[in-house]
Amino acid sequence: MIFALALALLGQAAGPRVLTLEEALRTARERQPQLRQARAATGAAGARSSEAFAALLPQLTATASYQRTTANFINRPGSAPRTFNTDTNSSFSLYNFFSGNISASQLLWDFGAAPNRWRAARAQEESSVSSERATALLVGFNVRSAYFAARASRSLVKVARDSLDNFNKHLEQIEAFVGAGTRPDIDLAQARTDSANARVTLINAENTYLTAKAQLNQAMGIEGPVDYDIADEALPPIKGEEAELPPLLEEALKARPEVASLEQQVRAQQLTASSIEGQYGPSLAATLGFTQGGTSISQLGWNASAGLTLSWNLFQGGLTRAQVREAEANAAGAVAQLDILRQQIRLDLDQARLAVRAARESVGAAQEALINARERLRLAEGRYETGVGSVIELGDAQVALTSAAAQAVQADDRLATARAQLLHALGRE
Repeated sequence: MIFALALALLGQAAGPRVLTLEEALRTARERQPQLRQARAATGAAGARSSEAFAALLPQLTATASYQRTTANFINRPGSAPRTFNTDTNSSFSLYNFFSGNISASQLLWDFGAAPNRWRAARAQEESSVSSERATALLVGFNVRSAYFAARASRSLVKVARDSLDNFNKHLEQIEAFVGAGTRPDIDLAQARTDSANARVTLINAENTYLTAKAQLNQAMGIEGPVDYDIADEALPPIKGEEAELPPLLEEALKARPEVASLEQQVRAQQLTASSIEGQYGPSLAATLGFTQGGTSISQLGWNASAGLTLSWNLFQGGLTRAQVREAEANAAGAVAQLDILRQQIRLDLDQARLAVRAARESVGAAQEALINARERLRLAEGRYETGVGSVIELGDAQVALTSAAAQAVQADDRLATARAQLLHALGRE
């Protein structure tokens, strides 16, 4: 009992756990419902491919039946010569009848209809595999974006808390000055107003931080509390982020799984059209059969058979031609969609590359502004303490520092987010 209490106190003293970016990504890979849905879709596509392949394999069927039946002859026109069917007496006497049948068939040739259906299903399966990879890339991007947004919110909480501490420090100094009669009462009122506004800003920043962590939980695919902190991690420079567009675009078009998915969809539609065109011709199948039957299970007669079956749908009201046109139109639509995707990848890549470049420059400018704002506050504090400066000048300097610190945080967040966008645009994990 004492040991458990000591561990609990130690955990409280240690503070909340810290979530790293790698942990967030690993959690998303394991628990994100979008990924589970994509894996299920890939599994279903694989099953459909196996279903299509089954038509190319031998088909074996076995049946057995038992009947308790009467044996009355029913005369039908053309069933037997009239002289053989003069007995019209009927009876309710019942007899056993046993029968069994085993038959096998194998498709030999159908002008590529069944093989192309299987190849089309295989292409759809490969497309689904690529779509699953695309979902994984998107989930990774969403997690990184949510993580860096939460990290920025955490930093803004610190900025707001530091600002409140400074305003409170100024409030204590001004209270002493006003008490000594060296400063007017209006300075104290201004200081109290600034301190109250800083508290409101801190409350809003803390709420934004909690909201950002809730959004990160959703990106990771978990349902749980947000009793953790975000590690102060930055996304390091990406290889090639300073390169020009053409080599990056070439890499992206090869690496992006969405491109591979659409290319396989185009191939699947083309194979589907070829499969349907195969229905213009006949199909040939080989059959084997073995049949037994009789009134006693110990005395069954049997027959065996083998043969070839040729079937040909000569006219179906234009159904086959309409199905071919549909498949060709679907293929054309997939090609157009692929072209749209290539253009979108080019735009995404160019935007991300330029965003990284601008964010890198803004980080440096924001840091310079932050240094100057700190110096301005230091000078304003000195001027106020010596009676040269005003409380408005002091408050403005503190507000400027808070704004510069927030701007530096936001610039750093924009750089991390832009790099995450560039990773996604390039198709990198």
